[in-house]
Amino acid sequence: MNRIKPKIILSVLLVTLVGICGASAGVCQDKAAAAAKSATEIDLPALLQKTAEYCRKLEGSIFDFFCREEIEETIDVTLEPIKPSAPLDEWSYGGGSNRRSIAGKVSKLKNSYVYDYQCIRADRVVTEKRTLLKEGREERNVPNAKLELSSLVYFNNLLSPINLFGERNQPDYDYRVVGKEKFEKRPVLVVEAKLKAGVIEPKCLSGKAWIDPETADILKMELTQKPTGGLEVFAQREAQYDRKLRLTLRTEFSAEKNGFRFPSRLLIEEAYLNKMGRAYVRSKTNVVYTNFKFFTVETESRIIR
Repeated sequence: MNRIKPKIILSVLLVTLVGICGASAGVCQDKAAAAAKSATEIDLPALLQKTAEYCRKLEGSIFDFFCREEIEETIDVTLEPIKPSAPLDEWSYGGGSNRRSIAGKVSKLKNSYVYDYQCIRADRVVTEKRTLLKEGREERNVPNAKLELSSLVYFNNLLSPINLFGERNQPDYDYRVVGKEKFEKRPVLVVEAKLKAGVIEPKCLSGKAWIDPETADILKMELTQKPTGGLEVFAQREAQYDRKLRLTLRTEFSAEKNGFRFPSRLLIEEAYLNKMGRAYVRSKTNVVYTNFKFFTVETESRIIR
């Protein structure tokens, strides 16, 4: 019987491995080329024109609807100063908080609220009304309840597509398609918007949107934006932590009525960046909207019921 020398076997293996690696590299190159070609085939200007048309209707819209609003808030107070002489309830964050401590020091606070929420817009004036139904584990019934979260204004989120894709705002941004994904089983394009150099910062600094390429529906957005309220509070925290504020808002628009999409889920993240760019996330607020009941949706001077 002829024996195959080890050197021959090794040579054969090396040739085989090189062939496999070469084939794999070729496949990767083919995929990259296909992705690049696919990206160039997307008619981004046409897509942006459609989103601008939607934003134009959104700006002139009139709404009247109810929904259920469920809020969960987590606050990390690691960097907060604790006043030893004051009772905990005097400096904690709301009656709905569940306090978590480590070695006797409070580290995180958790609040939860449930509201009946009404939003009315007429003549471009917005009215929001809330009835508090639940705070923490306690059942409530408080009409005209005040919302303590300064960063959460529903209608600002409903109108947020205008910040990035409104016709008057588009010249301030550079747009590019950065990916293809699926959102709720629908194929979407991920479109990034970056503020052009030299443009004075608007309320929204930059962001991304998940857009249905067939309908131009904006199904999800992620924005880095300036606070919508309580500016002095955020400025004080920046000075106290010696860090720069980064406020991020993620919105999903799963609710739809007569061609308009309404926020169904929000995530607000309040973070402060140190000089190395590392983030201290002070608070996260998750909001879910369900059980929509629409009374009026108006567009182009025509009321749809």
